[in-house]
Amino acid sequence: MADRIHRTANLFARMWRDYLHPYSGRILLALLFLVIEGSTLGLLSWMLKPLFDRVFVGGDTDAIWWVGGVIFALFLIRAATFVINRSLMTSVSLAVSTSMQTDLLRHIMVLDGGFFQQNPPGALIERVQGDSIAVQGVWSTFIAGAGRDMVSLVSLFGVALAVDPWWTMAAVVGAPLLILPTLVVQRYIRRKMRQNRVNASQRATRLDEVLHGINAVKLNRMEDYQAGRFAQIVTRIRQAEVKMSGIGATVPALVDVVTGLGFIGVLALGGAEVTRGERTVGDFMSFFTAMALAFQPLRRLGALTGTWQIAAASLERIYAVLDMRPTIVSGPRREPPPDTTIRFADVRLAYDNHPVLNGLSFTAEAGKTTALVGPSGAGKSTVFNLLTRLIDPESGQITLGGVPLREFDLGVLRDQFSTVSQDAALFDETLRENILLGREQDDEALRRAIVAAHVADFTDALPMGLDTPAGPRGSALSGGQRQRVAIARAVLRNAPVLLLDEATSALDAQSERVVQQALDELSAGRTTLVIAHRLSTVRQADKIVVVDAGRVVEEGDHDQLMAQGGAYAALVRLQFGEE
Repeated sequence: MADRIHRTANLFARMWRDYLHPYSGRILLALLFLVIEGSTLGLLSWMLKPLFDRVFVGGDTDAIWWVGGVIFALFLIRAATFVINRSLMTSVSLAVSTSMQTDLLRHIMVLDGGFFQQNPPGALIERVQGDSIAVQGVWSTFIAGAGRDMVSLVSLFGVALAVDPWWTMAAVVGAPLLILPTLVVQRYIRRKMRQNRVNASQRATRLDEVLHGINAVKLNRMEDYQAGRFAQIVTRIRQAEVKMSGIGATVPALVDVVTGLGFIGVLALGGAEVTRGERTVGDFMSFFTAMALAFQPLRRLGALTGTWQIAAASLERIYAVLDMRPTIVSGPRREPPPDTTIRFADVRLAYDNHPVLNGLSFTAEAGKTTALVGPSGAGKSTVFNLLTRLIDPESGQITLGGVPLREFDLGVLRDQFSTVSQDAALFDETLRENILLGREQDDEALRRAIVAAHVADFTDALPMGLDTPAGPRGSALSGGQRQRVAIARAVLRNAPVLLLDEATSALDAQSERVVQQALDELSAGRTTLVIAHRLSTVRQADKIVVVDAGRVVEEGDHDQLMAQGGAYAALVRLQFGEE
């Protein structure tokens, strides 16, 4: 129990240090108004003593105006401080949530590829959005809500003690009964909330997969199947929410019971004294009002038990991600390589104990085109991921211009490569934004890029031109158009090394000719590494490297390899016949 309290306290201390501390001035100002607002309830209950003793019982009509004026002023102060305090705390909670979401996304983007294999996009969306929103209201709730209620209780119990300490003890005699149920409820809600955040991640993942795979869902008539799977997830969420709501309501319900016991004790003790004339009606009404006004703050504080645990569970998940550290980190070298010769030397890599590269060794000479060919699963695409350090090899060495890749700053290294792949990743933005990718470029450079990539062939006919939306994942464009946009990016990037991964394999003949022409123009004078299953696209390569089972089995130009009659010749015969 103590360990759990310690962990929770550490979580919220980290949140204060990382996110709330910059707004400490605004929070202190909100606390000032919170104290004023909370104190008005105690002053209001205290003002009932002269109202009853001097006006209702004593018949002092002159006192009506000043007593009524003070009570009205208290209500005005309470209203004004509530608006100011709520505005201040809302601005803080939204600023914290915004910073937290931004930091989470920025941090997630630098984590290793294995992290994204274990965490699907929907789950990460829920982590960035759902968990941060769950934490968002905690400080406005606890500072503006719990803080105000605590100040109100202090002021109200101060009035009660001032009227009669014995009456006050009678009113709170049942309070110890709340301790154990509160601890049990907190533990239950914390555990259930952890499970529910996992369920929420599964819900987001299912939605992401269904909506992005909607064509496959329709063509395979999977609507009922997918709806059923989604229904199972949301049903689990609903059942957990119902249980948490029911269990969470027990503390406020017990507050009602304890308060009822307290009122009986006060009536038994104080009522007798008033009837005997030992205490005034004003004393009793002031005390009774203070205890009655304390009833709602007590219930709200009891309900906050669940809110605290919900926020703590989400905060645990957020810091679990923020505490992860990438294993692929920048090296010290910030200068580009002296040349762009690529060399793999005995490189080995396995995924989940399944070997992918088994001592891969080859050289791609600067300024020339090197093609990687071989059967699917031979490890060709892994070469590109290793070059750009999306992953690192388990052993062996990869150099660019004679410099090991690990020595480069990651930004400098990746600036050396332009990549055009079969799956051109486009964003749901305009064509212009998809080509620029956040870089500042003058209009003339952009125009040269779209002409060189043959993007102008179709954008000039569009009513909005380059400002036409590409649609989700580029769905508003054909496959050939998406490829040309990707080539335009590469032209604009103007990197010295060009990586082509099955760039034309999914295109029709006409689109392939256009895209291949653009690629040929782009690769001129660059170190180009090509992966292709269509061997017709690599016949003119300066070198062809045949990869099988993660190692090089042949290399040479097309004529040399055909003359050898080995693995490459077999692949050519398989695609084009015995001739």
